[in-house]
Amino acid sequence: MSARMLPVPDGLDGMRVDAGLAKLLGLSRTVVAELAASGDVLLDGKPAGKSDRLYIGGLLEVTMPEPANKIEIIAEPVPGMAIVYQDDDIVVVSKPVGVAVHPSPGWTGPTVVGGLAAAGLRISTSGSAERQGVVHRLDAGTTGVMVVAKSEHAYTVLKRAFKERTVDKGYTALVQGHPDPTRGTIDAPIDRHPRHDYKYAVVAGGRDSITHYEVVEAFRAASLAEVKLETGRTHQIRVHFSALKHPCVGDLTYGADPVLAKRLGLSRQWLHARTLGFHHPADGRWVQFETEFPDDLAHALKILRSEN
Repeated sequence: MSARMLPVPDGLDGMRVDAGLAKLLGLSRTVVAELAASGDVLLDGKPAGKSDRLYIGGLLEVTMPEPANKIEIIAEPVPGMAIVYQDDDIVVVSKPVGVAVHPSPGWTGPTVVGGLAAAGLRISTSGSAERQGVVHRLDAGTTGVMVVAKSEHAYTVLKRAFKERTVDKGYTALVQGHPDPTRGTIDAPIDRHPRHDYKYAVVAGGRDSITHYEVVEAFRAASLAEVKLETGRTHQIRVHFSALKHPCVGDLTYGADPVLAKRLGLSRQWLHARTLGFHHPADGRWVQFETEFPDDLAHALKILRSEN
């Protein structure tokens, strides 16, 4: 058993205990209700029922059973991961390729949260144990800018911002061929692939998924596109361009040409989270961050431009 102390953030004032703790811990309301029923949820030292109301300034104490297969965060330096910005509430990093955001079953490589722990940074304890402070994710094979919450207040505010789609997420993707039209919106629902559970696909009845794109440079075999995400589904850009028959160059999982990838020296999809903008959780001011293309992606562009 492990106990966690959680101050009630402003965004949860007046919310039911089961709903509020579900948000803070990344659990289902059913699980939280079971914890409350067994007396494992205290609010300012007193047992709290699932329907009790939270209030600002309150202190939650939650005793949780250890999971059968506990996933631990290992503090490990991450080569190539750079801190772009940090203050008391947030830390913005440039994530390199081959790095997951947080631990997960079967993943044995480096993680962003492990790298931050190795750097001695304290991040929010909100979210499930292995995802503490994580408000959004990038694929292990996708590079670029992302934000992690350091304070509990920042976690609550940023999670809500991503949910309400007020975050500006800008990507650059190199896709095979030449999309027609060169500027458009892909509005197609995404869910698990019906036959391959490690993949996602455009599926009728899936979760709404909206991608805006504009081709900014054309090559003989590919096109460079600026992409804006309205939603944030797993593999969204990769799935949407694959559905258009223009997969991200190097993305062999979603049908990219392995010959082209090899010629450009790519061992992963050409996809980079270039910019990230949001209202700062502390004072509401708009902040915007940007990262440059990593060496492997820049090298591929150099080859294509030399061939033009």
